[in-house]
Amino acid sequence: MDYLLHLSKDKKLKKLIDLHSPMKLTRRKNVYIHLCGSIMSQQLSTKVADIIHKRFLNIYDGNPTPQQILDTPFDTLRAIGLSNAKTNYVRNVARFAIEKGMEYHHLNKMNNDEVIEYLTQIKGVGRWTTEMLLMFTLGREDVFAADDLGIQNAMIKLYKLDNSEKKKFREDLLRISKKWSPYRTYACMHLWHWKDNIPVK
Repeated sequence: MDYLLHLSKDKKLKKLIDLHSPMKLTRRKNVYIHLCGSIMSQQLSTKVADIIHKRFLNIYDGNPTPQQILDTPFDTLRAIGLSNAKTNYVRNVARFAIEKGMEYHHLNKMNNDEVIEYLTQIKGVGRWTTEMLLMFTLGREDVFAADDLGIQNAMIKLYKLDNSEKKKFREDLLRISKKWSPYRTYACMHLWHWKDNIPVK
């Protein structure tokens, strides 16, 4: 795989890559469903987020349409474990999908920055949420989630970075990640995988 050869030029990252099997990206069509899932997972562990997302889909016995989400009583959405704010954000996504459009083929014509600009118009959808969508729904290979705490912690450990000064820390993250382009998504996936698994000595 092309990305393995490219990312292995970074000797520190190569140690992580050698620990795991190659990562794969998938493309998913129901973008609004996955954007709702990204909102649900904000500031939650993967395990808790998965439980809430399954409860959400169980309301509809499968994938709901945006209109079905809007027609769902507020308290029904709250009851699956969503906060008031997240319930409103999920409804905002459904409304945006109906009014402005969120079809896969439409977003697929946009570059990463255009997708971020388009979707962050929705209240409750920030840059991080859109980056997760770019990676895991649209299957974009060159996304770097600089604001993700897991990525930051992994890079602090792997590259011995100092995060006491925020501006310099961010510059360091971007400088290191620039070398990974055009495969920064895969680098992020290996960093997440390492953070949750065996540390490299």
